[in-house]
Amino acid sequence: MKIVIAGAGEVGYHLAKLLSYEYHETILIDTNQEALDSAFNKLDILPIKGDASSRSVLANSEVHKASLFMAVTTSEHTNLVSAILAKKMGAKKTIARVENPEFLDENQRNIFNELGIDTMISPNYLLAKEISRLLEQTALTDIFEFEEGKLSVIGLTVSEHSFMAKKNILEIDKLIPDIPFRPIAILRGNNTIRPRGSTIVRPKDHIYLMAKKEEIDKVSAFAGQMKKKVKNVMILGGEEVTRLTASMLEKDYNVTIVESDKNNCKMLLENLDHSLVIKGDPTNLEILKEEGLKEMDALISLLPNSESNIIASLMAEDCDSSIKSIALVDNADYIRLSQNMGVDTLINTKLVAANNIFRFVRKGEIEAIASLHGVDAEIIEFNVSRENKLTRKPLSKLNFPEKALIAGVIRNEEGYIPKGDFQLKLGDKVIVFSEPESIGKVEKMFR
Repeated sequence: MKIVIAGAGEVGYHLAKLLSYEYHETILIDTNQEALDSAFNKLDILPIKGDASSRSVLANSEVHKASLFMAVTTSEHTNLVSAILAKKMGAKKTIARVENPEFLDENQRNIFNELGIDTMISPNYLLAKEISRLLEQTALTDIFEFEEGKLSVIGLTVSEHSFMAKKNILEIDKLIPDIPFRPIAILRGNNTIRPRGSTIVRPKDHIYLMAKKEEIDKVSAFAGQMKKKVKNVMILGGEEVTRLTASMLEKDYNVTIVESDKNNCKMLLENLDHSLVIKGDPTNLEILKEEGLKEMDALISLLPNSESNIIASLMAEDCDSSIKSIALVDNADYIRLSQNMGVDTLINTKLVAANNIFRFVRKGEIEAIASLHGVDAEIIEFNVSRENKLTRKPLSKLNFPEKALIAGVIRNEEGYIPKGDFQLKLGDKVIVFSEPESIGKVEKMFR
């Protein structure tokens, strides 16, 4: 499969990295030679220097042979123009990254579809949706829902007094047999552990589990984390992502925004209906206290500077340890460190966007895809669309790749956490956790 990516920034690089595990022919276009050199030295890609909105540059990339063209530069104009040109030149499918959420409106989408852009992705909009999901489950650091929540992958930090702490996976399973869940990954410091029956869960481990929606609160309690009802939310920063986030949240929460820039405050007041906008320094703890920080259930720090967001979140948690903290970071490397820092959740706009775009690359019978923060692996939902070897043997007899596991199955609108004797059927939706090097092998099994 030939794939052309315009943009060698974090979104483009992350996409190219994911593609490199699957041996696609990947071309990366950018005007920045240093970014291209860095990608070329680390990944199996062909770099092309130039402006992706230039017809000659696209021709040089042989975009007419591309199965997929992805325009993910930081310039919305470049993305739109290059995607339209790529389609006209013969690319089978095109995706453009946009910043203006109005482009996602159905009427606008239809116009761009006619021009040649098949799909548009707004990173800020996706980020706002991610924040909204996280506030619904305050005990969790991460949540990824499949089939409208029939099964979910959840992230939890194991507390000192947790029922799970200092027990191995088999012991935990035997002690709570009536609550089906499956551990799929443990983050311990900077290391990712694939849990086995003998793996001992330690306090401060960050554990990812597959669970049914109705069991999430129980599983959270066993990890020593209790769900807290969120009513009052404070957002730091006043950029476009704040406007989008507040517009999603203000219907269900009391939202207070603290922003220092007068023009941003004016923009927020003009575009929001129920949020309280306060002009003040969002990095000044005394100002935050004056504006009701201690009464807040959640703090969302969306300032332009990653370090400011982390420090603000840590200050808020020091002020009130029960507050739910979410901090935006530009550097994806921070994500792996989030549990060690003490911030509940670190989110990265570019990774959220890249993971959302990546599902368009997949060949197999794929319904959805998600990436765990800090874990070098994917969670992929496959559809069993034909009778094959997957449906003829129980799971324990399948020659499933070593670095992948079947974490959940949705059958006839019901979620299952399968054991070794479970057998797949036609029409099942299968949720697989896989490290990058096994993804291609898993896909072949579902084709």
